[in-house]
Amino acid sequence: MNKRVYLLAIVSFVVGMVELIIGGLLDLVANDLNVSLGKAGFLMTAFSLSFAIAAPILLTVTQKVGRKQLTLISLAIFLLGNLIAVFSVNYNILLVGRIISAASGSLLIALCLTMVPSIVEEKFRARAIAVVFMGVSASLVLGVPIGLMLGNAFGWRAPFVMISILTLVSMAGVYFFLGNIPPKRAVPIGVQLQTLKNRRILLAQSTSIIFLTGHLTFYGYLTPFLKSVMGLNGTWVSIVYLVFGIAAVAGGGIGGLLADRMGTKTATLSVIPLFGLSMFLIPLGKFSLPIFLILLVVYSILSWAITPAMQSYLIELSPEASDIQQTLNNSAVHIGIALGSLIGGVVIEQASVQLNPTVGGVLILAALGTAFLSMVKKEQKVLSVQRELN
Repeated sequence: MNKRVYLLAIVSFVVGMVELIIGGLLDLVANDLNVSLGKAGFLMTAFSLSFAIAAPILLTVTQKVGRKQLTLISLAIFLLGNLIAVFSVNYNILLVGRIISAASGSLLIALCLTMVPSIVEEKFRARAIAVVFMGVSASLVLGVPIGLMLGNAFGWRAPFVMISILTLVSMAGVYFFLGNIPPKRAVPIGVQLQTLKNRRILLAQSTSIIFLTGHLTFYGYLTPFLKSVMGLNGTWVSIVYLVFGIAAVAGGGIGGLLADRMGTKTATLSVIPLFGLSMFLIPLGKFSLPIFLILLVVYSILSWAITPAMQSYLIELSPEASDIQQTLNNSAVHIGIALGSLIGGVVIEQASVQLNPTVGGVLILAALGTAFLSMVKKEQKVLSVQRELN
């Protein structure tokens, strides 16, 4: 397989670290900048919302720019956003840096995914796309725990220094090794949104939004939960995140296996309620670290197990516009992350972090409802009758 694929995976790894790393540093950021945990959590909301909105817009606006040139420009802007975070003296400046990182990072991920088909043979295409996604997965498994260790040892700005250095390395790699890749015409945003007129597609994309909202209501505030409820120190928090990351990546593989063997609908409608149940059970493990870790591993596996099934289901719904659905689903995921971070912050401010997993679990049940409405067989029968009448 073309070695440039691995270069793109490195870029996706660097971008992947930035989004959720702030979640592990919430208490450090809040204390240093004299803001509440909920307000610090809004840094995740702003990032994810900017990421969701910017990706389709920027990909369309820059469709005539050469891919290598655009990647270098995006990396430079991404570097600027992280340097602003490093040198921010107050909350508002940090927020600006996060938004800049989000917008440029969203374009970088979109570029990586759209460049892959151009640099590999068709028989390696699916594998190459998987490698790029592994970059994001690796950032969860390795990048976030390493970033937390740096943050606990040297302050919350240290992880952004690390990311800035890795961005410079990525820029050098792209400059010397990527080569020129001609631009491709982007699908207009209006055309993408028109596919949502299909009720089943709209409900499926809504499921991703609500599912991620429920997930991030708890996961976005895992550090405060671990410290205030479980009484863990910074080192143990980093270990828990590492355990979560390993289990989550394993969950992606398990989810793919389930989708292949059970079908996308059965797998989705099985994973979602189990995931919701795991969230309701997590507070019960607060009295015992071993029990809590077992529950967290189950929760972590299920959090990613739904992804392969949902993506495959969207392709089944609209095979002729599968690329559009993947792009929209990426935005849906980040809208969910933004909403979950926002709701989680409100729960902490108005009640207690102990309630975050319970509130998240309720939202997961709502996601089960939209998934069921999208996947029920009744509509299939109606469609088949209509075809016969026509």
